[in-house]
Amino acid sequence: MQTYSNMVSGKLVEATDHQEIFNPATGASLGLAPLSQESDVDVAVEAARRAQGEWARVSDQERRAIVSRVAQVLEENAEYLAELITREQGKPLSGFGSRFEMQGCVAWTQVPAALELPPEVVHEDDTRKDVMHRVPLGVVAAIAPWNWPLMIATWQIIPAIRMGNTVVLKPSEYTPIATLEMVRLINQVLPPGVLNTVSGDGRIGAALTSHPDIDKIMFTGSESTGRKIIGASSSNLAPITLELGGNDAAVVLPGTDAGAIAEGLFWGAFLNMGQTCACIKRLYVHDDVYDAVVSALSELARKMPIGDGMNESNLIGPLQNEMQFNKVKELVADAKEQGCNVMEFGQVPEGGYFLPLTLVSEARDGLRLVDEEQFGPALPIIRYHELEEVIASANRLDAALGASVWASDTDYAQTVAAQIEAGTVWINQHGAIHPMVPFGGNKASGYGVEFGVEGLKAVTQPRIISLKK
Repeated sequence: MQTYSNMVSGKLVEATDHQEIFNPATGASLGLAPLSQESDVDVAVEAARRAQGEWARVSDQERRAIVSRVAQVLEENAEYLAELITREQGKPLSGFGSRFEMQGCVAWTQVPAALELPPEVVHEDDTRKDVMHRVPLGVVAAIAPWNWPLMIATWQIIPAIRMGNTVVLKPSEYTPIATLEMVRLINQVLPPGVLNTVSGDGRIGAALTSHPDIDKIMFTGSESTGRKIIGASSSNLAPITLELGGNDAAVVLPGTDAGAIAEGLFWGAFLNMGQTCACIKRLYVHDDVYDAVVSALSELARKMPIGDGMNESNLIGPLQNEMQFNKVKELVADAKEQGCNVMEFGQVPEGGYFLPLTLVSEARDGLRLVDEEQFGPALPIIRYHELEEVIASANRLDAALGASVWASDTDYAQTVAAQIEAGTVWINQHGAIHPMVPFGGNKASGYGVEFGVEGLKAVTQPRIISLKK
């Protein structure tokens, strides 16, 4: 059985304790992942602190060149890492699966390497000149989730090191192996100590985010854990970027062609088996196209092959873990008890955390499946009649990461989109993130943004150089 290790100061570090990791599709053992101790957090943070000053003094041009080499390493090892993702996380190799995730890792590394953030003259007159420089914050604590374990870790790591910070990353305890392997490979081209890891459960995450030598925290995960991190940061006053998931509403306007939007709606809801923060979690459809939309989605769901993602013919995989598997089953059962029409599609394999693709028609606000983020392959479809009614429904929950409006009339759609409270409102698409476009949530979905120039600014602090003339 293979044993994996953390990376500290450019070296693999043996752990005193381990946890066995299993394939969610087959139950097969994947190996032993390290379990860090709180003392290991001290060592990793100290290593990052030692390396940070020298790394910050590397020229911006050279740092960008090194990050470009990281992108090359990811590209060269994309198939190896994609297969690890599929075995550990469950998403299929094909379609919008693990190879797609690795393409995202490469793109979200190449773009920060290409971006410039030069000094900015913010004021100048006859008496003075004031120039704002963006300088690194220091040591960044990054806490990655299990749903897109490598891509979201990349979102955290790459902008931070690009701008001269060093990083201590804790992967999810559900999916540590692929992330640790990615970090091992990246370290082939990074100076020692620029990127380090610790691993384990929330206890290790708490030790990392509350550590007095942490200067910035980046976290993607649940709202409850995000609130704990906010409390933990009182010990170091580190600024935080929080992405705390969502309960994204999609609104289909009257007169929309159901066939034209069905595939976009389907993957907007069922990408990664619905285990995506910015997936459609609530679908509101106007009465005049409701039956047509339900029928079109049903036809797509009926055709989708479900099974072990290592079989490239499968496009839908398992849930990643038993906790999520049981939660989705419970929410669907509740909707059925409340009188909704539960439609299940697909031949579900025996064993593993597989669930059928589930459409729940005649759902309504107030149901647990509607009001709680299900994070799984079960989509409630709510009928509405009036525009004011559906806008109020879309805005009624605290979760406000993303939303979407679907319409044949895009001018009308933009008018509706402007009234929806979310970090991003897409039109005739959902979850269409881009490495140049800032991304973040509103309300209880977190604060701060990632991606693009704004994402680089988020891992720096301004320093004003003021010259008297």
